[in-house]
Amino acid sequence: MSSEDVDEGRAAVVSLGDGDGDGHGRIVVGVDGSPGSRAALVHALAMAAARGAEVEVVSAYPEPLAWAGEYPVHVPDPEDVRAEAEARIVALLADVRRDGGPGGIASADAVEVRVVALAGPAAPVLIARAEDADVLVVGSRGRGSVKSALLGSVALHCVTHARRPVVVVHPHLEVLAQPPVVIVGVDGSAESRAALAAGIEEAGRLGAEVEVVTAHPVTSYWVDAYGGAMPAIDDIRADARRRAEELVSEVLGELVARPSTPLTIRTVIAEGPAAEVLVDRARRAELLVVGTRGRGAFRALLLGSVALYSALHASCPVMVVRHGEGRAPDGTGNRQAESGRLATVGG
Repeated sequence: MSSEDVDEGRAAVVSLGDGDGDGHGRIVVGVDGSPGSRAALVHALAMAAARGAEVEVVSAYPEPLAWAGEYPVHVPDPEDVRAEAEARIVALLADVRRDGGPGGIASADAVEVRVVALAGPAAPVLIARAEDADVLVVGSRGRGSVKSALLGSVALHCVTHARRPVVVVHPHLEVLAQPPVVIVGVDGSAESRAALAAGIEEAGRLGAEVEVVTAHPVTSYWVDAYGGAMPAIDDIRADARRRAEELVSEVLGELVARPSTPLTIRTVIAEGPAAEVLVDRARRAELLVVGTRGRGAFRALLLGSVALYSALHASCPVMVVRHGEGRAPDGTGNRQAESGRLATVGG
């Protein structure tokens, strides 16, 4: 994408009040021992430290089978299986804490962590546990030329079915921008309004700038059968900028969690397919935030969702926000019965 296709607006610095954030909350993160889930755990702990939230680390394991054809099978004690799964999570937490450095969580020493191991398929278990959480964090396992078909079935299922915001974590492939930047895709829809609110709040916690990105179609010089010319490209961009800036003003006026420090917000109008524009702009971002209308994995794949494309291809973590879901209730909701244990990271 050339610089001629992008119109970067002047950055606006806004102050949003007294910083009365919620100071509590719960983040659910799924782990399975893979590198992707380790990255998800690191990201969840960093999010929790910024939010003053607790982290629930969830691992799902297959239910022991009692038979296999006509042959007797030794069935492990379910309690032993659960205890072993919990022990693996605790070991992973300790390993992440020791790691330190850029991928470590030295700033998250005080984060309270709950370890939960449950029998069942991973995606339904995670979605159920996150029903009353602030955010669900999962790693992506997409690999190779067919990764667009599956993304990682757990991540795909969570993005398309979870009612709470879902963050899909990829390893960073490029050096991050300084100061850090949160990219938010907007198109004027209710879904992008929800994404913008979430992105501004995350930027406030991270001390990051906000880049609000609107994509418009590639310019066409065809005219219709009645001789009506297409609007000039400058008019298209001016209208897109006006609508984006109006949306920013409206969302800023509606925010509940207000960052205590001034926040820099820039609007960017770019030419091209929305998903590709967002992934390109997010190459060095701290986070990409997008809204979704998705209802069901198969339908979302057929529609070529911007959210799914972003979750698949972006090099940075991607937060997918669904419109219409209010804040999670405080510690209530439809959660599976747990037998977890508490651990304090770094303690």
